[in-house]
Amino acid sequence: MKGKAAVLVAGSWGTALAYVLACNHYEVTMWTRTEAQAKEISTQHHNEKYLPNRVLPPNITATTNMQQALSGAELTLFAAPSSAMRQVAKQAASHVEAGSIVVHATKGFEPETLKRMSVVLSEELGRAQSEIAVISGPSHAEEVILKLPTTVVVAAEQEEVAEKAQEAFMNSSFRVYTNNDVVGIEVAGALKNIIALAAGLINGLQLGDNAKAALLTRGLAEISRLGVAMGASPLTFIGLAGVGDLVVTATSQHSRNWRAGYMLADGTPLNVVLERMGMVVEGVKTTRAAFQLAAQYGIEMPITEQLYEVLFNDQPLDRAIEVLMGRTKTNEMNN
Repeated sequence: MKGKAAVLVAGSWGTALAYVLACNHYEVTMWTRTEAQAKEISTQHHNEKYLPNRVLPPNITATTNMQQALSGAELTLFAAPSSAMRQVAKQAASHVEAGSIVVHATKGFEPETLKRMSVVLSEELGRAQSEIAVISGPSHAEEVILKLPTTVVVAAEQEEVAEKAQEAFMNSSFRVYTNNDVVGIEVAGALKNIIALAAGLINGLQLGDNAKAALLTRGLAEISRLGVAMGASPLTFIGLAGVGDLVVTATSQHSRNWRAGYMLADGTPLNVVLERMGMVVEGVKTTRAAFQLAAQYGIEMPITEQLYEVLFNDQPLDRAIEVLMGRTKTNEMNN
């Protein structure tokens, strides 16, 4: 074994990345809140709720004891939902090893503060933001655990941190590039979920391929516009974490956000959709966060604005489409 890695928490993406680390000869301990899930992972080698019918290797175990999960870990991966990241980090802070590489794999903003996940982790762990890495890109957990070819990016301000994370995760079926644009990687990963929700709506409403292509293209323009305003490099948005993740999330039925949008298209109320999903749909909270960030930075994000009206102000879908299609004519490169 190369060493020990800790993964917090045991959702689908955390489990898939734990699988990658286990295949790379790490002894992986996952932290979960429930004894039942910890027992299932450790003794039955399954995580049926999140990745059904997939066998986990014996060098993945789970525990509800945070100290036990983190003790001796050379790499600590945070994969908690954005709304729970601060709570998990706060609970973990006193147990994370001083020399442990800290990576997160969460795509969203903290709902109350609109902060990026690396900022939240920095505040709670007492580490410089430059020491925290983020892994992102087009990567459905359901395909990663089947060892289907997957390519992602890991970003950190310190090149050494990014390279150590790259070394930990990369193998013959999971290719990892490095990047130093943490802001861009985090913004792209979060905002693509908004467009994926809208893509599900388009499919559910049977609006056609032309509409979906326009949504992805103009959606990427919105993502880039806000990201650059927040300090990101524009080149990041044509890379794996940008257009790559946008395409896979907005076109695949593996995507929770796409599925949620598809269910909303037939008039199912948002609370019912979220209850039926049974897992976090990051795009819903991210739509609210992005709506607020757009106002804060003075950025025009018409798709986000109309989705916000549909999700939170009961605007009819046909009215949202009418508003988007009837916007004042403009130059494509300007707005």
